[in-house]
Amino acid sequence: MLNIKKSYVFYSIVLIAVLAVLPLVVRGTFYKHIMIMALLFGFLSAAWNILGGFTGYVSFGHSVFFGLGAYTVAVLGKNFAINPWLGLFTGSLIAMGLAALIAFPSFQAGLRGHYFAIATWAVAEVIRVIFMNWMYVGGATGIMIPLTTPNLLNLQYHTAKIPYYYIILALLVVETLFIYVMTRSKIGYYLRAIKSNEKAAESIGINTTYYKHVAYYISAALVAIGGAFYAQYQLYFDPPMVFDVMISMKMILPAILGGVGTIVGPLIGSALMVPLEEFLRAYLAGAGGGINFIIFGVLVVIVVVFRPKGLHDLLNTTFKKEGRK
Repeated sequence: MLNIKKSYVFYSIVLIAVLAVLPLVVRGTFYKHIMIMALLFGFLSAAWNILGGFTGYVSFGHSVFFGLGAYTVAVLGKNFAINPWLGLFTGSLIAMGLAALIAFPSFQAGLRGHYFAIATWAVAEVIRVIFMNWMYVGGATGIMIPLTTPNLLNLQYHTAKIPYYYIILALLVVETLFIYVMTRSKIGYYLRAIKSNEKAAESIGINTTYYKHVAYYISAALVAIGGAFYAQYQLYFDPPMVFDVMISMKMILPAILGGVGTIVGPLIGSALMVPLEEFLRAYLAGAGGGINFIIFGVLVVIVVVFRPKGLHDLLNTTFKKEGRK
């Protein structure tokens, strides 16, 4: 067991080192943008995985927390000149508040499975329509974050992408460590018990409602942080860019491809899905007509049929076979 932990730490350090050096080697703004988006959606998918993967409550409405994080940091920065890091923290709190408003009636009514998924999607659509018509936050026109001095404090870099890369990489490393510790704590075991058999978990004294709330709030807060980073990275966005249901799908698909309910699964899925999507969009331009989603659908079907535990399971099995040789 000790050897496994040592090897896990070793490979993690090697991977982080490679990722740290990567933007210094890769040339071209477009490729750096792809790396940033891959890390961002790896971060978002890992956050969604806390609720959808470890707890078993699939949400189609996590885009609402992404959008709230983006709009909070933008509105506070534009209208009140509040520092984006404080806006990021505030957005995560607001996301947790909305998660509570969704969770209490949903869990009280015993919603789960496709009923819970539809309920979360419906809430996200309502919020999207509200923001489309709310002129204080720019309505359908969108909102632009004012330019300030480019530095870490202001979370703005106007002509460089490498600082954004290291910021989202740092956030992803911290999030992954947090999830690793959480899944090996009492909370993690309880969440997996809820996913496996909620009735059985209740029968042995686990307060399933409480721990479902905890999972939902943590997941929402982390997604809001990702939304705030995206806002500072883009500096301009409108409701469809941050509230669209496809944002939720782009959080879910990497987890499915990589391995739902695993720590590294969403990261593997994002490393595959995001570059593929960006390259297809860039090289097919308008002629693609949604071909990226067709390809993603085919990939999901293949993974679900032939490797239902995701690419993480495939890699894990391969490494074990190599280790026995």
